[in-house]
Amino acid sequence: MTNFTTERLTELFSRFNSVRVVVLGDLMLDEYLWGEVRRISPEAPVPVVEIASESTGLGGAANVAHNISCLGAIPIPVGVIGEDSGGRKLLEKMEQTGISTLGVFVERSRPTTVKTRIIARHQHVVRADRETTRPVDDSIVRRISNFIAEEIKQVDALLIEDYNKGVITKSLLEQVIPLTEEKLCTVDPKFNNFFDFKRITLFKPNQEEVEAAFGIKIGTEAELLDVGRRLLDRLECEYVLLTRGAKGMSLFEAEGGMTSIPTVAREVFDVSGAGDTVIATLTVAMAAGATVKEAATLANHAAGAVVGQVGVVPVTREMIEDSIFNPPKPETRE
Repeated sequence: MTNFTTERLTELFSRFNSVRVVVLGDLMLDEYLWGEVRRISPEAPVPVVEIASESTGLGGAANVAHNISCLGAIPIPVGVIGEDSGGRKLLEKMEQTGISTLGVFVERSRPTTVKTRIIARHQHVVRADRETTRPVDDSIVRRISNFIAEEIKQVDALLIEDYNKGVITKSLLEQVIPLTEEKLCTVDPKFNNFFDFKRITLFKPNQEEVEAAFGIKIGTEAELLDVGRRLLDRLECEYVLLTRGAKGMSLFEAEGGMTSIPTVAREVFDVSGAGDTVIATLTVAMAAGATVKEAATLANHAAGAVVGQVGVVPVTREMIEDSIFNPPKPETRE
């Protein structure tokens, strides 16, 4: 793991302000119902949550864009919403946070993806999803492709965030990835389309996704090394960053070996959105001139900071800096 000096971190952070990133993916609205559990329902063995307040946030690719914005860079999110209340709330939330909505397209026949979380005493009780996962209409795919073809000329990177909600298709990838030949292109995949992200810069799956894609269980370091090399070869990409939860991250380089990055999380309250934070931080840092190891280290600190929060929370430079320079002190035994 890379050690940062104050000067190097300040230098990189100062460059974040000029970074522009197109974020292509599944835009979502996060809804939160906050309350207390005081009894069990007489109707079924489930808790009764007395709702005290409600809030909304940006989810999916919109959360990635929010993270990029909170890091001081400029996101241009590209995705699809429905012509419904969820879509209107999502647009309003994006505008409130100063995020561009020019790349948000409306498809009347589909609902906006909305995830509703009920939280009591800092714990998720249940989550309800309203969505469709069918591919977006061909007419929308053409509009997305044309929009990116214009925007890519003015940005530093294309970040693809796939949640398998229908925006990312093989057809769309075949149109937009070739546009990034001279640009940084990073990907946060899901189970579908897993091997369709060819000739990109960096691929960031988690271990569960990799195991499902290859039909294996990673139990040893030799198996980990093997799967990393196989991904690099099959996708013809420069880097693979495999996130492994409590085991940290493993970085594979086409021109090098494997680097293990241990987790720096102090406490884990909620892992929602942590992957979004990782890919956002990685992309902004690399676009700002960080080496891939520096970018992965920053992303690791960013993830460690947000998992200590309840709900989907974007990362800031201050959170990363605090994680780097004020690590938790080891416990002492008397």
